[in-house]
Amino acid sequence: MMTPLEVAQAVCRAMESKNAKEIKLLKTEELTVLANYFVICTAGSTTQIKTLSDEVERALEEVGEPPLRREGHRDGGWVLIDFGCVVAHIFLPEARAFYGLERLWSDAEELDLP
Repeated sequence: MMTPLEVAQAVCRAMESKNAKEIKLLKTEELTVLANYFVICTAGSTTQIKTLSDEVERALEEVGEPPLRREGHRDGGWVLIDFGCVVAHIFLPEARAFYGLERLWSDAEELDLP
């Protein structure tokens, strides 16, 4: 069993492996019961959203951490993958700006990427 931080770092590595942009790792455990960490990234296209979400799910399933659920729509410009202790957010640039998670969770500590 991986720690929440190890799960978050695995998500970051999977995103990096498929050229995600502007990856942010936010420690949210003291701010919300939703998750210990949020990982946010930007994709360049709906095709890249699919590639990123597939790779994140594949990489985490490979280490025994399958997602609990997936929400969002690639065509709508965002996907959320919930691993319980970690929530991965993949956005097109316009959707990322619209939802403004970095502003919403501005009290969260931003950690260095692995």
